[in-house]
Amino acid sequence: MTGQVLDDVWRREAPHVLGALLRRYGDLGDCEEALQDAAEAAAAQWPVDGVPDAPRSWLITVASRRLIDRARADSARARRETLDAARRPDATGEETTDDTLRLFFLCCHPALTRPSQVALCLRSVAGLGVEQIAAAYLVPARTMTQRLTRARTVLRQAGARFVMPSEEELPDRVAAVIDVCHLVFTEGYTRTSGEALVDVVLAEEAIRLVRQLHAALPDHAEVAGALALMLLTHARSPARVDTAGDLVPLAEQDRSRWRRDLIAEGVDLLERTLPRGHVGRFQLQAAIAAVHAEAATYAETDWLQISVLYDMLSRVAPGPAVTLNHAVAVAMAHDPAAGLAMLEPLLDDPAMKRHHRLYAVRGHLLDLAGDGAGATEQYRIAARLTASRPEQRYLNRKLAR
Repeated sequence: MTGQVLDDVWRREAPHVLGALLRRYGDLGDCEEALQDAAEAAAAQWPVDGVPDAPRSWLITVASRRLIDRARADSARARRETLDAARRPDATGEETTDDTLRLFFLCCHPALTRPSQVALCLRSVAGLGVEQIAAAYLVPARTMTQRLTRARTVLRQAGARFVMPSEEELPDRVAAVIDVCHLVFTEGYTRTSGEALVDVVLAEEAIRLVRQLHAALPDHAEVAGALALMLLTHARSPARVDTAGDLVPLAEQDRSRWRRDLIAEGVDLLERTLPRGHVGRFQLQAAIAAVHAEAATYAETDWLQISVLYDMLSRVAPGPAVTLNHAVAVAMAHDPAAGLAMLEPLLDDPAMKRHHRLYAVRGHLLDLAGDGAGATEQYRIAARLTASRPEQRYLNRKLAR
């Protein structure tokens, strides 16, 4: 049996096993530790004996035994209660239809900060190891372990339970889950720092999670919009870096390398979602990605339509990132000077003053306007501010030209 087979089984079953444990024992930290013990036992035994016919039941049973053993060491009362639970094991994996959704909601509890929500989702829902999560966010494994421990403590203190939110809480909690998944995808699609531009594993893990969310909430328009956005965006990944790992800008990408299967799926999903009524920010972003995807060449891009869509997006979900992209679309559809004027207010934003993208976009628009000296200065600032090596090399190439 290959390691890939074991990983696939683990990814598929871990949320359901954790859900079964949480229904019986309640504490996320204890249940995750027991699940990890079961994973280690599986890694040692399955390559020798083969994957059990019912791997979920096997993992639940082993993890439950670990929890029982720990409870025995705590107190006689805990021992009696746990042993009683063990006589009625949930080893069949019953009631697991919504386990992933419940885990999403638990990990995106409002008592947690967004970084903690992201970390818990990757650990508990995606099943990624602490080392993998730490590597994705370029922090030491010890730091990530501490973040996860604090998050579990906060959940415990808040009395968070493995249950569906009330009708009143549901909209905010779903919005938080989508935001977390989108943050994970964005970090995978364009790493904020480090040697690599793209982390394909992280981006595809985010897509997998949103697929599960969409399966649980098929009529939720923004969940569908988020999935369409990720599919349409990720379709470009094969063409975004060259053989040396350097960034290839949209204008220079070989579109024959774009994944047409993901584009077709994303467009179909979007076409089925948009007519339903209210259009949210993820649907609008997906619509913009679809316009890019449907252009046979960069020169054929319908920048006017993209500009209109960004105008709508700026009303639904205004923010600096939207303004940056809107300015580029306006510059391409109308005039670089108009795009540059849109960026002026961002120069007074303290956060944006430290963000390389503001200067990279200004450099691009100044270049389009024929101001080579101004573009050079902006590219120089952008290259100094970014922590991404591929982006640094790209900006330095722009400077050299």
